[in-house]
Amino acid sequence: MHDPKSNTLFDTIRSPARLVGRAWVIALVLILVLAACTSSADAPAGPVQIMDGLDREITLEGPAQRIVSLAPSNTEILFAVGAGSQVVGRDEISDFPAQAADVSSIGTTFGELNTEAILALEPDLVLAATITAPEQLQTLETLGLTTFVLSNPTDFEGLYDNLATVGQLTGHSEQAADLAEELRARVEAVTTATAGAAPASVFYEVDGSDSSAPWTTGAGTFQDLLIDLAGGANVASGIEGWGQIDLEALVTSDPEVIMFAYGPFIATTVDTLGLRPGWDGISAVQMDRVIPIDTNWVDRPGPRLVDALEAIAEALHPELFD
Repeated sequence: MHDPKSNTLFDTIRSPARLVGRAWVIALVLILVLAACTSSADAPAGPVQIMDGLDREITLEGPAQRIVSLAPSNTEILFAVGAGSQVVGRDEISDFPAQAADVSSIGTTFGELNTEAILALEPDLVLAATITAPEQLQTLETLGLTTFVLSNPTDFEGLYDNLATVGQLTGHSEQAADLAEELRARVEAVTTATAGAAPASVFYEVDGSDSSAPWTTGAGTFQDLLIDLAGGANVASGIEGWGQIDLEALVTSDPEVIMFAYGPFIATTVDTLGLRPGWDGISAVQMDRVIPIDTNWVDRPGPRLVDALEAIAEALHPELFD
């Protein structure tokens, strides 16, 4: 006959000390597990070694925690990969995203840097760009600051590489990879939509201060790439890089669409462009296909280059993006 005293539950109820002992063991196990998880999550990352845009191997003891950005594109990328809280200083022009305004400004990067302001922020990394003057880099390094020059991308793969680089420098590699994947999908959506479309001829104006010889963007520039990927044909592709095109050549090329960079310091508008002497003979003006494009989307090599691509594609082929 079964002895009720041998029942485990009965034994437990009858033996408070045993119950307490088991509870203590369980609690100890939980503490050890949580401690292990906490230790793993809080464990300091190892050194970061990576080549910068000047082919210099830069070594950090760990992901940078106090960063000064010397270019607005760098600032945008830092915030975009989730490292915004690690940015302690930024150049005066960095105005996106809106949270960047809350970061201490180190002033303009044109001319002499305000090294006192930079040093006061005690950065463990100064993120520069290819537009940063070599003498500025030398000054910062002489002061004992670690500088990293982020390359200027010539295509979207270069942009994705920059995101990965900044992710690695700041300890946000996973967020950088997710962002690159999202941007890649958006670019692919545009190129898939425009793949079979007849290219629209495009003139892109960088600066129209001299309307008889405006500055434009030619082969080898990101603007030229954007036009091509968006289903357009750049009428200034014969120019290498940036250059001026005379009005006669522009009228002869007769672009179907004219795009111009607009921003706070650019006087050109859709109306003023159409009133320029000699421009009324261009098809784009006659057909009211003069499109402003935010200069910050196009000129800053950051995630908003994809915004520029989408805007250009919709302007060239609105029927494809209803």
